[in-house]
Amino acid sequence: MKIAFIGTGNVGAPLADRLQKLGHQVFIAARDPQSKSVLEATNRNSELIVKSPLEAVQEAEIVFLATPFNAIETALAPVKSLLDGKILVDCTNPVGANLSHGLQSQISGSETVQEFVPNTHVVKAFTIYGYENFEDITYAGYGDLKPAMLIAGNDQSAKETVSSLCSQLGWEPVDTGKLSMSLHLEHMTLLWIQMARVQGKGSGFVWAMLQR
Repeated sequence: MKIAFIGTGNVGAPLADRLQKLGHQVFIAARDPQSKSVLEATNRNSELIVKSPLEAVQEAEIVFLATPFNAIETALAPVKSLLDGKILVDCTNPVGANLSHGLQSQISGSETVQEFVPNTHVVKAFTIYGYENFEDITYAGYGDLKPAMLIAGNDQSAKETVSSLCSQLGWEPVDTGKLSMSLHLEHMTLLWIQMARVQGKGSGFVWAMLQR
């Protein structure tokens, strides 16, 4: 599959790296090919292909959005029309002051992304943990139990595609429902940050789903 990444920081870089190593063709959509984040991503994996945002998004079948939340409109505006009909994986989180929800919990960040690109199949994924868990999701001693990756979106086919990528990366994909459920996933992210960063539990924990 051809996959483009808009944003290759702490979250985007390890996901791009691992997806490429799984056999996907991965593009970095770079306004500045010499930026620190692009150079760090390509130093990590020289097989990542750097293209202009227009070229990367036009060629990709699925696009990952992994920028800071306040940069989404700037990042998406130049490629907005090229996203029509494509899957956009929203990896962003609207984090406000004192680890509050950046949109006052009135609407999810993913729904605001959907409003900006109304003809795109937005799927929320890869947001309920810190970046360390995208670097390494190995948790020994739990048998066949896999860490859960909760996703949300309005298009079932798009969610199935993203779920397949989750599975390939070693996660147990859990479909939580429509894109509006992203608000709850964003609160899960805030909970994870509070526990891991503020309370000092550390980043080495994830959620799992047990079902009878």
